[in-house]
Amino acid sequence: MAKKMYDKSQQHTLIHELIESHQSMKGALLPLLHAIQEKLGFIPSDAVGEIAKGLNLSRAEVHGVITYYHFFRDEPAGKHVVQICRAEACQACGSNELLALAENILGCKSNETSSSRCVTLESAYCLGLCASSPALQVDDKLYARMSAEKLKKILIQLETAQ
Repeated sequence: MAKKMYDKSQQHTLIHELIESHQSMKGALLPLLHAIQEKLGFIPSDAVGEIAKGLNLSRAEVHGVITYYHFFRDEPAGKHVVQICRAEACQACGSNELLALAENILGCKSNETSSSRCVTLESAYCLGLCASSPALQVDDKLYARMSAEKLKKILIQLETAQ
């Protein structure tokens, strides 16, 4: 879901405050990154140096963690995030075809945002609904036994809702 919008100055202040509150924590990088993303909806690439300095890490270490974990994003997501499960059970039940349909409807690829900025499309690797495949998640709501017809209806609704 969309987060509160902050200007660059507010982002910098917020990130600085979060770094200060996490500095003394052992293994602070992941909790700090989660906190930043929770507040901003993404981790600004220009904050990597500040995070590294604040935690006494290299920029490469911070960048490596951000890019390794698929749930961190370096730009704001759309108003809604649609995750289509691509784990084996869901693939066996048609999730690759659902992803292709979603890409066609939204006009964007996986890990991109539609031009309307309403939907960010992502691949997920197990939503925990293997017995009810294929599965997807829209924001915080899970959907099981997804069909092409149901997916099309959901995506059109998300794209047209303001």
